[in-house]
Amino acid sequence: MKTISFVIPCYRSEATIGHVVAEIDGKMQEMNTYEYEIILINDCSPDHTLDSLRKLCAEKSEGNGVRRAISFAKNFGQHSALMAGLRESSGDIVVCLDDDGQTPADEVDKLIGKIEEGYDAVYAKYEHKHHSTFRNLGSKVNELMARVMLEKPKELFVSSYFAVRRFVVEDMIKYENSYPYVIGLVLRSTKSITNVVVTHRDREQGSSGYTLKKLLGLWFNGFTAFSVKPLRIATALGSLCAMLGFVYGIYTVIKKLINPDVPLGFSSTMAAIVFFGGMIMLMLGMIGEYVGRIYISLNNSPQYVIREKINPSEKDLNA
Repeated sequence: MKTISFVIPCYRSEATIGHVVAEIDGKMQEMNTYEYEIILINDCSPDHTLDSLRKLCAEKSEGNGVRRAISFAKNFGQHSALMAGLRESSGDIVVCLDDDGQTPADEVDKLIGKIEEGYDAVYAKYEHKHHSTFRNLGSKVNELMARVMLEKPKELFVSSYFAVRRFVVEDMIKYENSYPYVIGLVLRSTKSITNVVVTHRDREQGSSGYTLKKLLGLWFNGFTAFSVKPLRIATALGSLCAMLGFVYGIYTVIKKLINPDVPLGFSSTMAAIVFFGGMIMLMLGMIGEYVGRIYISLNNSPQYVIREKINPSEKDLNA
């Protein structure tokens, strides 16, 4: 009998995570040809999410599911929480979903069905998204970045609700650098990826934990950890600016030779200095970002630090 592992990062979800777990239990009772486990990761949530996870792990599930939880010592972000859950999982198929109820756990059979058809990874696709305007904008930028920087197929939609085979998970968890980006790890592991349409619900309570700062950090993780295209773009822009400067210099000399009385323009000179100076600083900053992340990774900065495990697996008990 195959096992499905559900991995759920939790942050400010004390009021919603119980509903998500109950929905998984109900659906898996229908899909009784599978065993399952639920792994909950508390990303140092400031509310009482950890208390909710303790209660859920102490309860007996309605199906054959085992519930385990991990609690971080500080907030490391959704992708680090996913990596912790993936390492803790043992299922033949691993399903990752959100803690707020917007990703429909009762439609997991659609994702599993595509995996059983032979695909290595399946992403949920939403016909109508119920995110805020800010979150939708962030998703569009993330989609564009993944397509340009990570060579994601244009027709593939990526989301936080997805299922992958065990061998994909085993390859993903080999990544131990400080800045994980799960989408990049999936894309580098396999090309056998598809979408399945599911419902996207309204958020039950609260708002998204993704601030502008967190979204920017996520985008930086994506293109600095899995692509050197930004450096190549910087090189191309530098070459273009140098060419424009050379052409403008020739134009200035010719103009002076034709009309010696034309004064050299202070404003245009300052504009050129500011423009090229800004480009140089931008490129140096980009290079510095790469070098800084290499430095942090070489110093073995952890992806996450686990404070506590609730209902640890036999592997942890025997370690």
